[in-house]
Amino acid sequence: MSLFDEIKRNLADEVLCAVATVLNGERLGAKILAYPDGRVSGDLGDAALQTQVVHDALRAMQIEQSENCVYGEMQVFIDVFAPKPKLIIFGGVHTAIPLTRFAQALGFRVTVVDGRSRFATRERFPTADELIVAWPDEVIAQTRTRIDSSTYIAILTHDPKFDIPALKALSTTNAPRYIGAMGSRETRKQHFAELRASGVSEEFLSRVYGPVGLDLGARTPEEMALAIIAEILAVRRGRSGGFLSAAEK
Repeated sequence: MSLFDEIKRNLADEVLCAVATVLNGERLGAKILAYPDGRVSGDLGDAALQTQVVHDALRAMQIEQSENCVYGEMQVFIDVFAPKPKLIIFGGVHTAIPLTRFAQALGFRVTVVDGRSRFATRERFPTADELIVAWPDEVIAQTRTRIDSSTYIAILTHDPKFDIPALKALSTTNAPRYIGAMGSRETRKQHFAELRASGVSEEFLSRVYGPVGLDLGARTPEEMALAIIAEILAVRRGRSGGFLSAAEK
């Protein structure tokens, strides 16, 4: 398969990848295709240069942002092709309603999951891309292969009957980009202790954002949804989520 055909297939299948193209010099036009797991198609003709370019392509894919890179006198454009991000919300609670709207305004495809049919309804979520009435762990088991680096998870149920099975099931999937879980620090501590006892790894638990959201002093469902989507955006762009006025210039 040619590099061009591979790129076309990735776009059709919504596979995250990056194309690096040499913009000047004797290797003008040389290309490689890089993937988040480090796989590479193509050859730039210079092993040292290719190692640097792949390193930068991995970083660019992490923040889903194309960029122009300079290596001595060589310029290489790294073009990131990112699939539409997916937000899966577990728990059709009040906060999930504005979170769905905010996420869709930012281009996310939103799925709302709840085992209680009265919560996962079109009346509550008229614009959601998908509504699923099922327990979180059942949904995760069925969609395991669809959970990837473009997937963001928000667990809003605040109930161990939902939270613990959901987190345990997520620990066996392809790693989503973000997992946030609502609840106090004490609640998280209790849930994590139970998950450790059931064999969930410390490495997985260290990637769970809980309590979920940036520290905005949120009180209402809309404010909490804003704090959550702000944290998701910060993770997506590889930023800390702090004040711009305090950032280094």
